[in-house]
Amino acid sequence: MKPNADLVQAINKLNKKHGDNMIVLGSDIRQDIMGRMTSGSLSLDVILGGGFPMNQWHEIIGEASNGKTALALKTVAANQKLDPDFTTVWVAAESWVPSYAEMCGVDLSRVYVVATNIMEEAYEAVLDMVETKAVDCIVLDSLPALVPITEEEKNMDEATVGKGALLTAKFFRKIGASARRSLVEYERPFIGLIINQYRMKIGVMYGDPRTTPGGEAKNYAFFTRLEVKRDEWIEEGKGQEKHKVGQTIRVRSLKNKTAPPSQVAYVDFYFDDGEHCFAGDFDFAKEIVALAILNKIITRAGAYYSYGDRKWQGSDAVVKSIREELDLKESLEKDVREAVAVSSKEVRKLISEI
Repeated sequence: MKPNADLVQAINKLNKKHGDNMIVLGSDIRQDIMGRMTSGSLSLDVILGGGFPMNQWHEIIGEASNGKTALALKTVAANQKLDPDFTTVWVAAESWVPSYAEMCGVDLSRVYVVATNIMEEAYEAVLDMVETKAVDCIVLDSLPALVPITEEEKNMDEATVGKGALLTAKFFRKIGASARRSLVEYERPFIGLIINQYRMKIGVMYGDPRTTPGGEAKNYAFFTRLEVKRDEWIEEGKGQEKHKVGQTIRVRSLKNKTAPPSQVAYVDFYFDDGEHCFAGDFDFAKEIVALAILNKIITRAGAYYSYGDRKWQGSDAVVKSIREELDLKESLEKDVREAVAVSSKEVRKLISEI
């Protein structure tokens, strides 16, 4: 269809005034504009719709010590393995622990740490870093640890109610311009991860009494919101020698603009060396097997499991092969990523049985 001459003139005028490609034809937009970055977990990637959508902000919420920071570190580590130039800026409003990051597989030489808990300083650093288009991942750990400068300067008995929420809302209004990427030309994408923690509302008698610091405005800015919760401990040993080596992390998508929300993923994370996994590892093999069986990529007949010309007796044998054979792991992972999403309850049931 030939465009109307007056419309073309108006578009050209606006593009000249506000910048090239501010207005483009839908068919001219790059097909890969909504790319994905892996979370480091196959199950989590599935419920996200293939990974974290690029050029967007994502919130990781949960109670203390339930795996929020571990999830962010594993995301950084997984993408560093895929891209030798992957660069991260980590705003350490809380303490940055290099040994914990290294345990999770992070290459510290590709992470720039911003050491401040002053809200204005942290937000300004993020705005400037994103605008450079030279950074692949921004992590803010964590939002509740940020303090507005007015609160920092006041005495303990002086109130500063609502200042943090106002600044956070302003930050998300301003970040839109810094985060904007061309719709037709390739520009280096990024993902933003903001770690948050539940607080209790005062005087709530009905409904969910929990809230998150930063005000309500931020919830509209997040492309995805993930709730992280410890499902159970992973224990090894017998009797008196039994000890905790990890935890199963339950991740639920509270909001997702490109995939169905309220989906659940289960990830086994090890904080100590176990029988099959080292400290800092996800048990990737169990995730692959569960998802492959549910998508009928691995077929099951009684106690026997088949994949192509391979056959195993018992699910333990399948998991063992995946841990030992890199080619098999990569082939199954590729097939699973191409398959449809599956019921999270079925995934949890299968993972617990393996």
